[in-house]
Amino acid sequence: MLSAFSSHGGESKVYAATVWPVNWSESPVFQRVWGRGANGSAGGIEPRMAVEEALELLHEDYAYEFQIGWSLWELEAAPELDPRWVREPRLVRVTGYGPLFDDGAYEADGHIRLDFGSDAPFLDEWEENAELNATAARHVEENVRQLVELASAVETGSGATARLLWSELGESLAQRLAARLSTRLRGAN
Repeated sequence: MLSAFSSHGGESKVYAATVWPVNWSESPVFQRVWGRGANGSAGGIEPRMAVEEALELLHEDYAYEFQIGWSLWELEAAPELDPRWVREPRLVRVTGYGPLFDDGAYEADGHIRLDFGSDAPFLDEWEENAELNATAARHVEENVRQLVELASAVETGSGATARLLWSELGESLAQRLAARLSTRLRGAN
């Protein structure tokens, strides 16, 4: 499943893995940071190897978190410059829940949680009263398409029966995107 990132705008290597026992208040029983390559140097580890290493501690009441890079179009606004769109790498946390972790947290959070951090690249330019110019619309559309394709690939590759695209507000990103799109479409009519 982590290998799907490289086919959908992400990086091919995992930066870190953490294994959480029982619930989030416990200290990790495993944590490994392979790092991110800088200046062209190799960094990270192949997803298969990261998963194998983390799953040496396979338990039904553990959660397994992996950090991987993913690039999206983001609006860069430096104080002295006009805003411009750039492809920026970001850290994504991919968490798989054991069925007994945190008293069955997967029932609320999904079997796999993809935490993309800030949802600005998907929603920022869609504010109800904001003009969505052609460049911004194209980049936001590409980000959303990349998100949908990645989520589909992750779901297919993992065999999960539940998933949640997590946003910084602690809400379902999929629901927020659908609501924002619905608002925009009503406004266009």
